[in-house]
Formats: sequence, C-alpha cells, structure tokens
Amino acid sequence: MAEGGRSKVRLGLIFLLFVVSAIAFLDRTNISVAGVEMRKDYGIDQVHLGWVFSAFLIGYALFQVPAGWLAARFGPRRVLTAALVWWGLFSALTALVPPDARHALLLLFLVRLSLGIGESVVYPSGNQLISRWIPAQERGKANGWIFAGVGAGSGISPPLITAIILAGGWRASFYVCAAIGLVASILWYLVARDTPQEHPRVNRAELAHIENGLPPVANRPRGPVPWGAMLTSRNVWGLFLSYFAFGYVIWIFFSWFYIYLAEARHLDLKSSAAYSMLPFLCMTLGCLAGGVINDVVSKRFGLYWGRSGLSVIAFILSGTFLLLGSMVDDALLAVVILAGGAGAIYLSQSSFWSVTADIAGPHTGVVSGFMNMGCQIGGAVTSSLTPWIAKEFGWTAAFMAGAGIVLLGVIAWAVVDPNRPLLPQELEPADLTVAATA
Repeated sequence: MAEGGRSKVRLGLIFLLFVVSAIAFLDRTNISVAGVEMRKDYGIDQVHLGWVFSAFLIGYALFQVPAGWLAARFGPRRVLTAALVWWGLFSALTALVPPDARHALLLLFLVRLSLGIGESVVYPSGNQLISRWIPAQERGKANGWIFAGVGAGSGISPPLITAIILAGGWRASFYVCAAIGLVASILWYLVARDTPQEHPRVNRAELAHIENGLPPVANRPRGPVPWGAMLTSRNVWGLFLSYFAFGYVIWIFFSWFYIYLAEARHLDLKSSAAYSMLPFLCMTLGCLAGGVINDVVSKRFGLYWGRSGLSVIAFILSGTFLLLGSMVDDALLAVVILAGGAGAIYLSQSSFWSVTADIAGPHTGVVSGFMNMGCQIGGAVTSSLTPWIAKEFGWTAAFMAGAGIVLLGVIAWAVVDPNRPLLPQELEPADLTVAATA
C-alpha cells in the first residue's frame, strides 16, 4: 500500500478495526479460561458449560442479518460504538450472576446470549466500512489485518485472563474486559467516519485513490435489500456453508482448546495458558499471510483464484493438520500440529469478507451478516457437540470430526465466484469487465 502524497486515514481505520476485533475475541473467549473456575462455583459439568458457550453463538448468529442491516442503514460508526458499550455491559453482567441463584444456569445462558447479540455487529459493520473505504486491490490485506485481531485477542486471552484470575478471581477478568470495551467505544466514535468523504483528515489524493479502486457495484444506490437474489445466489450459499465449516473448526479452539489441554493432556493452569496461545498466534500469522497472498494472486490470476482457490487449499491443509494432530501422543507436538490446522484455515479468512464486499456493494453488511451467521451456527454446534463427542468417544474423535466438516468447506468454496455480482442485471457489460479485473 504505497502512499506517496496520500493521507493514510483508511489504514488507521483498518488498524483500529484490528484492535476492536482483538477486544471482541478477548471478551468472547475469556470464558473459556474462566470456565475452569466457573464450573466449580456453579457446580456444572463440561456439557452444561458447553450450553453457556453456545448461548453466545446463538445470539451472535441470530442477529447477524439484522446487524448487517443496521450497519448499512445507520453506518458503521454509530452502530459499532453502540455495540462496544452493549457488550461491555453484558461482559460485566456475566460476573454478577450469583452461583446460588435458583436459575443460575439459565441466567448465564441469557447473559451470554445478549453478549452475542451485541458482538454480532462487529464484522458486518467492519465489512460495510471496507466496501466504502478500501479499494478492491487492497481488500485482502485489509481483511487480513482485521481478522488478525481474532488471533491476537484470542492469543492474549489465556495468559492475560489467567493472570487476572490468579490475582483477583475469575469475576475480575470479566470486569477488566468490560472496561477495555468501553474505552474502545469512545475511541472508535471519535476517530471513525462512515465514508471517506466525511472524514476531515482524508486528502484529495487518498479520496481519489479510494474512489478509483472501488468496484462499480459499490457506487450503486443502496435501495431495498435484494432478499430474493441473495437467498437464491450460489455465491451466498457457498459462502454460508463454507463459513459454517470454518466456524465449526475454529470454535473447537476458542471454546475447548484450553480445557482440552488442562483435562485431556493434564497440563497445569500456567502450562495450559502458554500452550493454548500457539493456535491463536498461528491464526494471526495465517490471517496476515492469507490477506497478502489473496491480493497478489488475485492481481495476477484473477479474483476466483485469489479468493476461492486460496480458500480451497487452506481448507485442505487445515483438515490434514487436524487429522495428524489428533493422533499424536506427545502433548507439545500435538499442540504444534493442531495449531498448524488453525493457522491454515485462517489463510482463507480475508477471502470470505473480500468476496462479500466484491459482490454485494451497498448490501455488503447484510450479505456478510448472512454469511457470518453460518460461521456462528457452526460454532454453536461445535461448542455443544465437541464435549459430547469427547466424552463418548474421546478427544481424538472430536478433532477428527472437525477434519471431516472441513470437506464441506472445500466443496462450497469451489462454487463461489467473486466475479459474479449479486445483482448483475444492474451492471453494464463494461462494468462487469472492470469488476472482474479489479
């Protein structure tokens, strides 16, 4: 992204979205670390804790499409600010559910459900901003940075939350996360704007660079949401199903990897925290590398190979690592191989969000929200199904099930074509040529 005399506001906003993304995953994965102590206080087993994990993902999944509509209707600046305040509140409320309450488990379920609703707007809002601010040729790297925050936030969670728990108890970890979210809400509102034309620090050179790099579909009037076209689109359903597979795999790491190390590999609290960082470090590196590869391959061989082709390879690599890692006896070697599976699947992350911006233009928030719903449904399934598989058949079977689900993602990605706009009838033939070669 060489700048010359251009201002760099869009890069600053992408970095801020990286930070928000990290905070979001710090807030949603802290319960995986705190869950070891919470189970003791609430007197629940892994399966019931899995229900609490799933509650977040149910709320997150169900609100994805409304979240995308809100981001398109009211703009990512206001919507994401409100969301940061909302999830800070419900993060704190997680710690305030009394263990001796008559329906403590139900209250925990409802609080985490509400937290999921609040966090649901993060990535639809971010992708709506991408569609307005980021030229097509930079979207791979931009999304790579935003979703590198997933690995960064999840990676710092084990040592940070463990340190807070050892110092002040598991409840303190939720209060700290709530405070971080509230600070971020203020910063986002002060810095962000919905469009580059509204931002006082964007100079003419940067504005021209952004406008010249946007696909033609981005400049279409927003109009009503094209539900019919969206729900009959092979692209949209391919993204939905492949993101379901993606969500199933990654939430094994977000929800259960720390507990897997502690209870299946018999590591102590500090060792589990240190080892469980590795998959998230690999996710971060995979995300950044995938974004760069995405843009380079797209420029040389076209959007299909840069977005879809890369993702097919990433899914195949991930499934292979999960199969191998699940059969290794040595704890450290298993962690390294399984972490490779997490990093490999994250090579595809920027492709998901780049394609929705490529094909949907002004409807990017809604389409990406629908796609992301698939990811969260996959996560909700694995949050409850993985402990059951582990209990009945062992942890090796749980990871092998994830490797099997990866095949769905391979098939689904193969049919996704970023060159096919959601509403091709709105584009002139010349526009389609530009969109295909951007």
